[in-house]
Amino acid sequence: NRPSELGLQPIGVSLEGSDSHHRDLPHPHTGRVVAHLGAVYFTFGFTYVIYATFIVTTLVQERGFSEVVAGQFWMWVGLVSIFSGPLFGTLSDRLGRKPALMMVFTLHTVAYLFVALPLSGVFAYLSIFLWGIGVWSIPSIMAAAVGDYLGAERAAAAFGTITLFFGVGQISGPGLAGVLADYTGTFAWSFGMAAVITALGVVVSSTLRRPQ
Repeated sequence: NRPSELGLQPIGVSLEGSDSHHRDLPHPHTGRVVAHLGAVYFTFGFTYVIYATFIVTTLVQERGFSEVVAGQFWMWVGLVSIFSGPLFGTLSDRLGRKPALMMVFTLHTVAYLFVALPLSGVFAYLSIFLWGIGVWSIPSIMAAAVGDYLGAERAAAAFGTITLFFGVGQISGPGLAGVLADYTGTFAWSFGMAAVITALGVVVSSTLRRPQ
């Protein structure tokens, strides 16, 4: 047998043509995929924190709820959100990351509209349920999506990158919502803005392509 047939090379010969080297090369569309996933994660970061920051204040100051009752909403959020990860994690495994993301963003769009519009108190409870049932599913779906699109070797670094998008959303969301509330005198427009952004999240998620 020749050494080359056994995969052996003389000292000094470049291994640039080896399969392992090609596996280490970044995929030409990696940056585009990371940016796309980052945009989805930004949408979540921007909107969920608006709700978490201002919902109790809105219920007390604009909906006439007592502070005790409004505070109890977080107990219900905590209870309902326990099921968000397992529920939508299972759905994302069975149906795919894209449909699961679209479902969660749709639920949150409705949840924000229920607070933004002048509806009865029943819709506030429905809003809490819809928000809580999906809120903590997005991070786990995004982590799984990064692995699907980029593979296990690049997943950690890519998830760190899209988390930067998420962080920017977390910082900018409540700031803009607060400015809008000061300008309009109500948080309704702030929740309306959140609903528009999550509706865009549905659209952005729908354009995710099937992992190669």
